[in-house]
Amino acid sequence: MTGKISQSDKLTQTPCFQCPLRECEGLRPLSDEQLEFTWSLKSGELHLERGGDILVQGSISPHLYTLLRGIAFRFKELEDGRRQIVNYLFPGDLVGLQGAMAEPLGHGVEALTPVTLCVLPRGKLYEIFRVHPELGFDMTWLGAKEEEALDGHLLALGRRKADERIVHFALYLFHRGQQTGLSRKNTLEIPVTQSQLADSLGISLVHTNKTLQSLRKRRILDWQPNQITFLDMEKAEALAGPDFSRELPRPYI
Repeated sequence: MTGKISQSDKLTQTPCFQCPLRECEGLRPLSDEQLEFTWSLKSGELHLERGGDILVQGSISPHLYTLLRGIAFRFKELEDGRRQIVNYLFPGDLVGLQGAMAEPLGHGVEALTPVTLCVLPRGKLYEIFRVHPELGFDMTWLGAKEEEALDGHLLALGRRKADERIVHFALYLFHRGQQTGLSRKNTLEIPVTQSQLADSLGISLVHTNKTLQSLRKRRILDWQPNQITFLDMEKAEALAGPDFSRELPRPYI
């Protein structure tokens, strides 16, 4: 791991009562009692630069994390180094829930931007369900929502054309950004490279580049190295197909 967990002094950490996630309209607020409980669970903060490893595939992690600031992505890697990016993580997302207790992780998580994460000891997972079962249900809900997102990505990989995949994926990222205040009007600042986009959608790098050029010429989408801009949101939504209606606020731990 390329970052360092700060555990020595809670005065240097972000208190749960001052958590910036509380200002996000797309996240469901926690009660004072829940905030006090999560503060008691928090054992530190992890700070990483872009490209840093949050979780390493094949390792055993003693921690779960809540993404406090920044964006990350989860991926699975083959022995020869080829990888598939399976999902992107935004502030408020729980990181590491897919890893079974005391078993090697079947995936890795990498920082897409500089990130700050709240560290939660994995061994206290049972305490969450015992003391605050409603928070335990929220964790289950978050896992179910990620599975639902993966269903959508799998459908896109198997049945959508390249331009439909890219626009559908861009809308997914944009709406996730809206939930946490990262999206502005028709733009989301996110440094997804064409190589990472190809790894996400199962399209060759050459075909990815050609498809992005076509979408730009058709005045639908402009995907730059550090931001996504929808040139015509109505055309984008029509091409993507499914309705990206506004979701209810997401829970977080």
